[in-house]
Amino acid sequence: MTRTTELLRVAHAHPGVTRADAARHLGIGTGATTELVARLTQASLLAEVPAARSGTRGRPTTALVAHPSGPLVLAVAISHRAWRIDVVELGGHTVASADAPHTGRSWPDVVAGVTAGIAQLRSRYGDRLRALGVSAPGPVTAEFRLDATTSGWHDVDLHDLWPDAPLLTAGNDASLAATAESARGAAAGASVALHLLIEYGLGGAVVDQGRLVIGAHGASGEFGHMPFGDPAVLCPCGARGCWGTAVDGTALARHLGQPPQPDPVAYAKGVIASPAPAERAAVAMAAAALGRGIAGLVNGLDADLVTLGSIAADLLAAAPAELESAYHSGLMAIRRDSPPPLVPAALGPDGPIAGAAEAAWFHLLDHLG
Repeated sequence: MTRTTELLRVAHAHPGVTRADAARHLGIGTGATTELVARLTQASLLAEVPAARSGTRGRPTTALVAHPSGPLVLAVAISHRAWRIDVVELGGHTVASADAPHTGRSWPDVVAGVTAGIAQLRSRYGDRLRALGVSAPGPVTAEFRLDATTSGWHDVDLHDLWPDAPLLTAGNDASLAATAESARGAAAGASVALHLLIEYGLGGAVVDQGRLVIGAHGASGEFGHMPFGDPAVLCPCGARGCWGTAVDGTALARHLGQPPQPDPVAYAKGVIASPAPAERAAVAMAAAALGRGIAGLVNGLDADLVTLGSIAADLLAAAPAELESAYHSGLMAIRRDSPPPLVPAALGPDGPIAGAAEAAWFHLLDHLG
């Protein structure tokens, strides 16, 4: 990695970093940093603006920020019901956004909507758009093939979204949310962070020393398909007893004696918000099932922090006693004195798209310095 690339990574990870602090991050002198900044400013990659006043005397300093004419990335988040596109500059700031529900449920319908949105943004930002990061609701292979069982999108090609993209990166929504939480959210600074996201099922990821654990085939983190659930329940993935079927909207409907719902995410949020006794009991059961499974993962992974997204965070807020009790009782004795904290994801619903932007910038920076 070149020094210029290193400086760009520092500016991206620490938006508004001063030149002096950037020099300390790089372990070089301020003179060398000044030369690097001049080079990157000339290349329209960095700009300098007055830094916030520190309240101490001394020469005014400047902060390093994205160049106003510099490169941008597109981050796309696709869910089972809608899509969203963000235009993101160096440092993670979103400069423009577009979103819409799918016009239909087939993959061609999704592609039509997303490509139209990308085309509008390309007409506005032109060649400044240098990469595309995609968050998808299912496992993504190294060849950028997506399999989203719940929506019936099997072995679809994510290249379809922008066939001539200069650079493409893509991943599972839970994995990318984990990346974003570790970079800019609640898991920043954690040694081994476990992230769990419940929406149309349960997914997650482990970030070890700042690096996402992707597995041998790029599909790690399918924690929802671990056999922590009821062996009598058949999961859409084909296995029985999957953990996700014990904690998501389908689990709540089953507890309440209701049929599967067309939108299990909206249904789950409605049940969790309800004060009715039957709904509260169903929520308590799902929260306890979530807590037991988290304990198993913490025992096996030795995580020091667990972040929870979407319905998982809702269950923590709605039934903390049941979730925490099941979690603590499932931990090995050696972990109970100082159990890894369970915290809601700081980025909330923005986690997956923020992670898609982080992934796009991570790869793009190697081509800019």
